[in-house]
Amino acid sequence: MRRICSAVILACLGYGAAAWAEPPEVTIDPGGVPPEALQAIVGAVDAITRLADDQDGGEVSRLRRRARDATLSALETQGYFSSVVNLEVGEDILGETWDITIQPGKRTTVGSVDLQFFGQIDTPAFEERMLGLRRDWPLTKGMPFINAEWSSAKTELLDGVRRKDFYLAHYRRTQATVVADEATAELEAIVDSGPRVRMGEMEVEGLTYVPESLIERYVVYQPGDPYDQDLLDEWQQSLQSTSFFRGAFVQMDDTPAHHVMLPGDEIEMPVRIRLTEAPRRRYNASLGVDSDNGVRVEGLYRQNILMGQPVWLETGAGIDKNRRRAFYDVHFAPTRSGYRHSVGLLYNYSDISGVTTTRYGLGWKLAQARKAAGDSRVEYETSWGAVLAHDDTDIDGGDSFRVPTLVGTWQWLRRDVNNKYDPREGWLLDVGLGAGVTLDKREPFYRASTRVQKWWAIGRYDVLSVRGEVGKVWSKTNRLPEDFGYRTGGGRSLRGYKYQSIGLHQGNATVGAPALAVFGIEYIRYFTEQIGMAVFVDVGDAAESFRDMEWHAGYGIGGRVRTPAGPFGIDLAYGQRDHNLRLHFSLGIAF
Repeated sequence: MRRICSAVILACLGYGAAAWAEPPEVTIDPGGVPPEALQAIVGAVDAITRLADDQDGGEVSRLRRRARDATLSALETQGYFSSVVNLEVGEDILGETWDITIQPGKRTTVGSVDLQFFGQIDTPAFEERMLGLRRDWPLTKGMPFINAEWSSAKTELLDGVRRKDFYLAHYRRTQATVVADEATAELEAIVDSGPRVRMGEMEVEGLTYVPESLIERYVVYQPGDPYDQDLLDEWQQSLQSTSFFRGAFVQMDDTPAHHVMLPGDEIEMPVRIRLTEAPRRRYNASLGVDSDNGVRVEGLYRQNILMGQPVWLETGAGIDKNRRRAFYDVHFAPTRSGYRHSVGLLYNYSDISGVTTTRYGLGWKLAQARKAAGDSRVEYETSWGAVLAHDDTDIDGGDSFRVPTLVGTWQWLRRDVNNKYDPREGWLLDVGLGAGVTLDKREPFYRASTRVQKWWAIGRYDVLSVRGEVGKVWSKTNRLPEDFGYRTGGGRSLRGYKYQSIGLHQGNATVGAPALAVFGIEYIRYFTEQIGMAVFVDVGDAAESFRDMEWHAGYGIGGRVRTPAGPFGIDLAYGQRDHNLRLHFSLGIAF
């Protein structure tokens, strides 16, 4: 059993037998300590043995003593204060060996806890607050005394006092008295809350062209309100989310000369807001290529603050083999609740699967992105939109038409993943609704869609994912806007088929269908943290109705590379219905 444990420890440390110029081979008999304590020991010994390269004999002897002392110190951080550690030096044909044997002794547990509060918090007005702080103290009698948990508990206690009302709170004393013979630790923490602190006048630094009225939109309080760190954090996050600033910091001004003494021994401090404005004008361009749209070139111009108002405009243009588009958008600063309004003009030309469309549009959008309460990683995104558009559509070998439309949309997304841009585990749900009418003939049309995706982490690196999308259109007209009907196929939907080549056939073209269903499953085997290989199967169709669907299947293999900009993938897929192999990939560079 000892040799098996030794082999595991050697694998963790990455030690191999070597000549004395290399670190010695280390064998550790843990003596029954739990895994977290063993991990601390391994880390401590590892740090010492890395120093053994090319040392002379005297220095190596000192390193041996340091390795033993480091083992004892690591044990103490895990609550073992009466341990016995022996380090025996040996030698084999490959070099020096260290055999470390541990007799951990009895683990120290928490004996008693004495929490005391002084200052203005120790008054009847804050009695419930003190009871809550005592109740939330995590180290109770009988729990193992671990140094890291003791430090964390002290930090959380002081933060609980300081975050509201008592900005100047501090410790008078903290002490952990370890009685080694009894293996107990007596804990004491004495907090002095100091006087109650109230928020004074607002001081703003760093504004050049952004109007101060924008700050007053988010930082809303009355001088004399009690200090609340959660409010300061909320204001800071709101200012940072506007994109008018590179940096925003909202803090209490703790300069003693700026304090104002109030009746009742309270103190008023100014609220200091330090800002760094984002560039007023910015130019961006991007160059990309993918299997669906070919080479893509885009340019963007952005300007903050128009006519002294907290709004920004974005205008740009882009072109690839399937589309040409240009737009001009005006964005208004977010509301305190995080809602973002924008209006814009759009020109879009597309030529895909035999359908050529030229669109001119005027749109409005209201969007909100927010996190769930507390420390949850769940995010919600909600948007409402309205577009007044005119579409000129030509179908190769089929009908051509012009149609003015008014369309309203609603979309809701719930995301619960470990990484927004490269998820390994979690899931998302995306629901969309739309309703529109042709303005010339008053013909209504409606749409509903749902998209779900789920990821599972397999082992250390691998990922299994499944996805599904279902959509349906109800219409009393065959003159639908291009983006309202459903077509599928391509690298982001059904691999193994040409981009948007699956739908209803009219003449020589593929037009949007009333019903869509697409499902996929993919397994990625990563050989390192960055490089992996995928196998996948995609199935789906876009048809007149769900009962009329003739399933298109595509399956294949691909490569995956994790980059700072997100994952890059290249797939070779076989379309079972078309009997063709197709390569799907995407690569882009912004500058």
